[in-house]
Amino acid sequence: DLRSAGGSSDSYTLLPLVSSSDKGRHSGHIIRCEDFGIPQTRHRVILLGIRNDVMANISLRRTLQPFSSQSTVASVLDGMPPLRSGLSKVEDTAENWQSAVIDAFEKAALACRSDGSRQIEVASKLAVYAQKLRDRGEILARKSETVTSVRDDRLGSWLCDARLTALPNHETRGHMEADLARYAFAAVFCEIYDRSPKAEEFPRKLAPAHSNWDSGKFADRFRVQGWKAPSTTVTSHISKDGHYFIHPDPMQCRSLTVREAARLQTFPDNYFFEGNRTQQFVQVGNAVPPLLARQIAELLASLLG
Repeated sequence: DLRSAGGSSDSYTLLPLVSSSDKGRHSGHIIRCEDFGIPQTRHRVILLGIRNDVMANISLRRTLQPFSSQSTVASVLDGMPPLRSGLSKVEDTAENWQSAVIDAFEKAALACRSDGSRQIEVASKLAVYAQKLRDRGEILARKSETVTSVRDDRLGSWLCDARLTALPNHETRGHMEADLARYAFAAVFCEIYDRSPKAEEFPRKLAPAHSNWDSGKFADRFRVQGWKAPSTTVTSHISKDGHYFIHPDPMQCRSLTVREAARLQTFPDNYFFEGNRTQQFVQVGNAVPPLLARQIAELLASLLG
């Protein structure tokens, strides 16, 4: 259908955007974003069609060039202003948050111990964090406009803007107290094992009251975006809840902000998202990563000369 978009059976030539050793029907059309400097595991089919009368003048075919190394969550989120989560269903004050999160860490530790020896290391670290929170004098804010640099120089040159005096869209959402204990457990588990826990690894006392929790169909319902690897695919579902996008720092005990999700999508910091927070998340999740879009545009410009 796409080859005949101009009305005849051979109006367009479809060109692969990536080189691939795969001989399947989609070979060359599946773009794995993490191979092209995007700190996110996002696989998408993007087709390039060039009208055949234009194609006749193209002598050299090119494809996107993979980067030598992958960018990680830490590449763009490490060093951003730390924030606390909000509280939903109860009065959201700094004191109430501190009390709720200390309680969450202690409940998660107790739940780990009640399951036996499997999660004792996680329980011990949860207890350490509970004490750190208890000893902390100043409580984190829920919002920050502080402009920060990006650790990855290659991404920093794309994301950062020296003219910015305030960082937009970096504000946390509220979470139910019951979920805080799950976030605390998951973040500490990821810190120890460098991966997010599966549903079967959650202590029984932290299991949500979902009929499908043990079905195996939603093993990653609570998923931490670990520091050392690209994130999982940022989708518009992030607008519904933050369970798939838990921040890797246990002390912040929250899901990602719009700005953090935008950085994983490679939206420059000077890109301002309008609307309410749900609408902002949808805009971020539905987008093609801008840094990838630029690479495709540069490739197309080189082909068309």
